[in-house]
Amino acid sequence: MHTSQSYDSVAAGHPPDEIERTYRKVAVRIMPFLVLCYFVSYIDRANISFAKLQFMSDLGFSEAAYGFGAGLFFIGYSLFEVPSNIMMQRVGARRTLLRIMVLWGLTSSALMFVSSPLQFYVMRFLLGAAEAGFFPGVMFYLTYWFPAARRGRATGFFMMGAAAAGVIGGPVSTWIMVHLAGLHGLHGWQWLFLLEGIPAVVLGVVAFFFLSDQPRDATWLTAREKAIVLGDLAAEEKGTTRSGHGLVEALKNAKVYVGIIVYFCIVVSFNSIVLWAPTIIRDVGVKDLFNVGLLSSIVFLAGGAGTYLVGYSSDRKMERRWHFAASCTVVALCFALLPLASHNTPIAITLLAIAAAASYGTYTVFWTIPATFLPGNTKASGIALITSVGGMAAFVSPTLVGWMKASTGSIYLGLTLMGGITLVGALILLIAIPANQSSKGATR
Repeated sequence: MHTSQSYDSVAAGHPPDEIERTYRKVAVRIMPFLVLCYFVSYIDRANISFAKLQFMSDLGFSEAAYGFGAGLFFIGYSLFEVPSNIMMQRVGARRTLLRIMVLWGLTSSALMFVSSPLQFYVMRFLLGAAEAGFFPGVMFYLTYWFPAARRGRATGFFMMGAAAAGVIGGPVSTWIMVHLAGLHGLHGWQWLFLLEGIPAVVLGVVAFFFLSDQPRDATWLTAREKAIVLGDLAAEEKGTTRSGHGLVEALKNAKVYVGIIVYFCIVVSFNSIVLWAPTIIRDVGVKDLFNVGLLSSIVFLAGGAGTYLVGYSSDRKMERRWHFAASCTVVALCFALLPLASHNTPIAITLLAIAAAASYGTYTVFWTIPATFLPGNTKASGIALITSVGGMAAFVSPTLVGWMKASTGSIYLGLTLMGGITLVGALILLIAIPANQSSKGATR
C-alpha cells in the first residue's frame, strides 16, 4: 500500500491536462451527490420558516416561541458536531452520513406530531442533534479530495445545495401546505414535515453504498488518478506538525478562536435570511402563501448565484480576505436598508436577494480559510470546533430577532443588528488572518 509520500513523488510528473481531467472526474463523481444531500438537509432545516405561517395560528405559538424553538435546533447541532467529526475520522464518511441522514430524516418527519411549545422545543433540539456533524463532516471530507487551490470552487458548488433548497423548497413547501391541508385529517404543515423528512432517510442509505471514504478507497479512480490527488494533498501537508491529539492541538491554535468568532458573526445574518425571509415577504404585503414561496425562491436563487460567483472570483484571483469582507459589507448594508422597503415588495425582494447572494458568498470564502491554518491531524476537530461553537449564533440569531419582533412588532431592528455583527466579523478576519495565510495553497 502506497504512503502519501510515495504518491507525492509519482504525482509530480503528471501533465496538466491529466490533472484537470482527474479533478473533474472527482468533482463529477462526489459533488452532485453531496449537493443533493445538502439540498435535503437544508429543506428539513428551513421548512420550519414556511410551516410557521400555518402552525403558529393552529397551535397558538407566539413569535418569541417560534424564534426560541427555531434556534434550539442549533444548540443540539452545536453540542454534537465535534464528537461527530472525530468519530468520522475513525469510521469514515459513509457510515457517518448513513447515521446522520437516517436519524435527521426520521426526526424531521416526527415534527408533524408537535402540539405544544415544549414539544416543539424538544423536537427541534433533537433534530439538531441528529443532523450534527453533517456540514463540518462534508467540509472535512472535501479536504480528502481537493487541495486548497480547488477547494473554493468545490465549497461554493456544495453551498449551492442550500441555495437550491431555498429556490425549490419554498414553492414545494407552500404547495404541500396549501393542497394537502385536510387530507386524512392532517394539517398542511403536518404533511410538510412528513413528506420532506423521507428523502434524507433514502439518501443516507445511498451514501453508504455510493461514496468512498478516501481517494485510496475509490475503485472508480485509476492508480494514476489516485497518485495525482494524494500527491497534491501530501505536498500541501509538508511542513505541518502532526504530533499530538487532534482536538487538543486544535484547542491550542489561536486562529481556531478567530475562526469561531468570525463564523459566529456571519451565521447570524445567514440564518436570519433562511428563517425570516418568508415572514418578511408576507409582512411587506404578500398574503397568498404559495406566492410567498415563489418569491422566496428568487431570494435563494440569488444566494446560489452568490456561492458560485464569489467562490469563482476568490479562486481566480487567489484572494480570500477582501472577498469575504466585501460580501459581509453588502449583507450589512442590505439589512440596514430593509426598513425603507417595508411597504414596497419589489425593493424588499431585491434587497433580500442581494443580501442572500452576499451572505452565501461569505460562507463559500470563509470555508476555504480554516484548512490553511489547521495541520492535517487537527482539520476534523478544528473545523468541528468552529462550526459547533461559532454556530451557536444560529441559536442567538432567531431567538433575538424573534424577541425583538414580539416586543416591537417589527423585524427590522433585529436584522439591522445582525448585519452590524456580520460587519464586525469582516473586520476581525482582516485584522487577525494575514493575507499570505488565507491564500496559502491557492496557487495551483
